[in-house]
Amino acid sequence: MAYHHGDLATALIEAAVELGREGGPAAVTIREATRRAGVSPNAAYRHFPNRAALLDATAAAIHQGLAAAMTDAPERDPVKRLHRIGAAYVDFALDEPGWFAVVFFGIRPPDPEAVREAPAFVALTAALDDLVAAGGIPAGRRDDAAWACWATVHGFAELCLRGPLAGLERAEQRRRAGAAIRAVISGIRHPDGSGSAC
Repeated sequence: MAYHHGDLATALIEAAVELGREGGPAAVTIREATRRAGVSPNAAYRHFPNRAALLDATAAAIHQGLAAAMTDAPERDPVKRLHRIGAAYVDFALDEPGWFAVVFFGIRPPDPEAVREAPAFVALTAALDDLVAAGGIPAGRRDDAAWACWATVHGFAELCLRGPLAGLERAEQRRRAGAAIRAVISGIRHPDGSGSAC
């Protein structure tokens, strides 16, 4: 018996998001997403012509969740806000390694220009814009600062997930993440090394 779904595209993305949570990008397949949505694989192709399209839509949905985690308790002070955003990024990666892998290690690497439009990157640059407005950094350094911040938290998350920090207790990972975030914020604010860690 055919199953008629009111919003099949959304149902498939929701199924794919859960698959990604369980097993990363390798687990996101049209066959399994359609099975979970209760439809035949052929029904999916009207919405997603191939696995890459489904994986892209899944990554976009997860990116929204990452951005929400980074901004769920806005902080008025731009330096504290940057720290909170960085810590939330690392926490998200450690709490949801499958989702983290879907967003960044899917079928193809994210395009740098597309990343600039990703909700999580927009949240980061908005915080940096506030830091610029408060006189914390010159406007001309904002773009480099964004990539430095992103590289720091992303690299730190990778060290905790698949690198030499993977065996540490979560509390120690978070403590070291805080130190790394403070160091990068201090570095973007005082590139000549004149400031102290924030």
